Amino acid sequence: MKTVLRLGRLIGPYWKWMLLGVLVSFVTLLANVGLMTLSGWFIAAMALAGLAGASMNYFSPAATIRAFAIVRTVGRYAERLVTHEATFRVLARLRVWFYEHLEPLAPARLQSFRSGDLLSRIRADIDTLDNLYLRILVPVAVGALGLAAAGIFLWRYEPRLALANLALLLAAGVAVPWLVTRLGREPGETQVRTGAELRAAAVDGLQGLAELTVFGAAGAQAERLDGLSRELTAAQARMSRLSGLSQAALGLCANLAMWLVALIAVPLVGSGTLQPPELAMLVLFALASFEAVMPLPQAFQMLGQTLAAARRIFEIVDARPQVAEPGGPAPIPAHHGLELAGVEMRYGSDSPPALSGLDLDLPPGRRVAVVGATGSGKSTLVNLLLRFWDYQAGSIRFGGHDLRAYPGEALRRHFAVVSQGTHLFTTTLRENLRVAAPAASDGAMEAALETAQLLEFARTRAEGLDTWVGEAGLTLSGGQARRVAIARALLKDAPVLLLDEPTEGLDAPTEQALMEALYRLMEGRSVLLITHRLVGLERMDEILVLDRGRVIERGTHAGLLAAGGVYAGMHARLGE
Repeated sequence: MKTVLRLGRLIGPYWKWMLLGVLVSFVTLLANVGLMTLSGWFIAAMALAGLAGASMNYFSPAATIRAFAIVRTVGRYAERLVTHEATFRVLARLRVWFYEHLEPLAPARLQSFRSGDLLSRIRADIDTLDNLYLRILVPVAVGALGLAAAGIFLWRYEPRLALANLALLLAAGVAVPWLVTRLGREPGETQVRTGAELRAAAVDGLQGLAELTVFGAAGAQAERLDGLSRELTAAQARMSRLSGLSQAALGLCANLAMWLVALIAVPLVGSGTLQPPELAMLVLFALASFEAVMPLPQAFQMLGQTLAAARRIFEIVDARPQVAEPGGPAPIPAHHGLELAGVEMRYGSDSPPALSGLDLDLPPGRRVAVVGATGSGKSTLVNLLLRFWDYQAGSIRFGGHDLRAYPGEALRRHFAVVSQGTHLFTTTLRENLRVAAPAASDGAMEAALETAQLLEFARTRAEGLDTWVGEAGLTLSGGQARRVAIARALLKDAPVLLLDEPTEGLDAPTEQALMEALYRLMEGRSVLLITHRLVGLERMDEILVLDRGRVIERGTHAGLLAAGGVYAGMHARLGE
């Protein structure tokens, strides 16, 4: 119930659209029931008038029947139009709401989720929530109104008719859905869970197909996908059988109601309480009134599936961000320098320190390199500066203010980042560049590409800036993808440049060419270069050597080589 109430609060702003959808659906129901009911009366009345040789006014009922038919046709269209408009508005709000809660969790809180699982939650699970309004709330509301209208209509003729019909309507609209809800909860939740696992496994398999093939694990991944597919199919089969049985139960209740009404009404016709045409009318009304409850079993069958999807979404939404945002506005930095003093950072209370007692001074225009082996804490430093993680001790100041005084989004406007994990969207080169500067002109983008040594590549393509880069930049090489990141940094034109392993995985010629492009990018900026490759560090003003989160050496390239310590040993091994 708590989950339903939370969902209700989320879709509440669109209550007018949702109420309009219910009303249109109810009017359409009345038109359909009225059409069948009045048609039965009219046919019976005309037949009796013909047998008796009497005349009757057939213009009014014929016109009313035609009006009911027109209202039903228009109502069906209006019902689809209004209810789907309400549904799309609700889904749009849910997606924006979910993303607004998802963004502050990245990257720290989302590391335990696979990309395929996150994709499943943001797409399939939110799509599943359209059941709440379209297939649950609307049928329940229309069903309740239909039951009330049917009871009032039959009560005017004979209370026993109303009670008999109402008893079977309640059996079909309450007892059957209740049973379906109990039986459908487990397979519905299994559908959501297994479907999400299947999508995540499919995405993981596609993204890591090369690695799976190299290590001979492609067969095992295929077997896992096959097993999940069988489990999902079994759950869907159970839901289909349940749906068929529930519809059969509703049909049985509807036919029983029709016969019961006939049994009660026939003696009333014999006693003169009812007119003969009214017998046909009431019998057909009883049958048609079950249209109000026909969607209810399926609606409640989907309840378990809908609530399971909602709980998966709320699991992420309820997570607390790793970094707490400050309450006030962002301070205005007096300059663009960074000062770190005694910084301590652990990823968990039981984890070893990722950084311990780190001191670093990066005034405006200075270039500092941080080197060390994998796991020495280099990337942790970038995560702290970008406010993706928080530190436990020491202080970090930017522009003369405590780093924690800046909201993450405001702080990151001052930083341009080039990392080894350059993400390219499945779109054109132009749109990938506009991530950094949405209003950038073609001239600005071409100038950035020229500095990044990628303009010639763009010009050799017939589409130029509109060249499609493929899924995650598949059509570009590693070096070209890094150059796109450099062009982005140039377009952003931020005063502080963070380079996190920008040449990782590149061959020597590509690495050298990329570093030349980076040197152009460094001009006039404060630079923090994170790397374990000692290429081009002679241009740095200071070099820090990290080991297990601690600075064990610091100095210039020449000074550290002359000292003959750890850095000199690393440089010697590189020369080998």
